[in-house]
Amino acid sequence: MNNNSKIILDLAVTLDGFIEGANGEIDWCIMDPEMNFNAFSNQIDAIIYGRKSYDLWGTFQPHADDNINGDQLMWDNIHSKRKYVFTRQHIPDQTTTEFINNPDIIKAVEQIKLAHTKDIWLYGGSSIITSFIDNNLIDEYRLSIHPVVLGSGKPLFENMSQRLNLSLLKTHTYQSGVVQLIYGKGK
Repeated sequence: MNNNSKIILDLAVTLDGFIEGANGEIDWCIMDPEMNFNAFSNQIDAIIYGRKSYDLWGTFQPHADDNINGDQLMWDNIHSKRKYVFTRQHIPDQTTTEFINNPDIIKAVEQIKLAHTKDIWLYGGSSIITSFIDNNLIDEYRLSIHPVVLGSGKPLFENMSQRLNLSLLKTHTYQSGVVQLIYGKGK
């Protein structure tokens, strides 16, 4: 396996641990230029999605009115990456997207890592995140904690089969109130 590429879980999460609201809303997510998402985007050359997350974001384009903060450039950068979608459905591959329904997630991730020299962003729902955690496939956790409490929604960590110990690598605090915690695999 390519030791240079890392699988990085990079997600926004509420203070009470949700990745989306009860109705799928993410309007609480702050896109603060100070967070420099483009630096992270330039660090990766592939994105792993669950199918539902891909359906929502894999080909998303902002409305012209939303391009005030350069969203189109950000989305163009994201869409320039190779995409891998883990799904139980048989969907034909597309130009830059491969649909994977291989039940051997470890072997599939090994093959993905071998195909890339940069890091790989794991951006999926809690189901695929849980599968990656259960199989010890995440090298780095970059969680951007947003200053909001939703009370209900889709939790980041769900149906965990074992305890997960992590080591804090870095923290970043932004003027918006977002605190980014970067963890590596625990000892």
